[in-house]
Amino acid sequence: MATKKEIEEFMRADFPQAKCIVEAVGEQSATVRHTIGFDELRPGGTVSGPVLMTVADCALYVAILGEIGIVSLAVTTSLTINFMRKPSSTKDIIGKCTLLKIGKSLVVGEVSLYSEGDEKAVAHVVGTYSIPKSN
Repeated sequence: MATKKEIEEFMRADFPQAKCIVEAVGEQSATVRHTIGFDELRPGGTVSGPVLMTVADCALYVAILGEIGIVSLAVTTSLTINFMRKPSSTKDIIGKCTLLKIGKSLVVGEVSLYSEGDEKAVAHVVGTYSIPKSN
């Protein structure tokens, strides 16, 4: 298992381009935040789909690292997103992940995405990660 601090240090060192902020890492769960500004918007004044997918993928990755430790080569094998309502263009996006299955080679989780301060999800995501065999 990796702590929030260890995951933050890993992300800074190995993913300095990542814009997600680790808010919490818990038992089979994680919460991340992505600040929303002009660069995250698409025509129509809403948060772009790729930004929402990024937040979901990051939340999954952080939750997984919290459970299995720092395994940098864990990779996404599938990600399915359902866009449910228009997110706010002025509020951060919050991703809350819960891991559903932790196997030896695959981990499955779900992520609910919210505009900060709104209890109604803007998107729901299910994803699977492949965990490399340890040597």
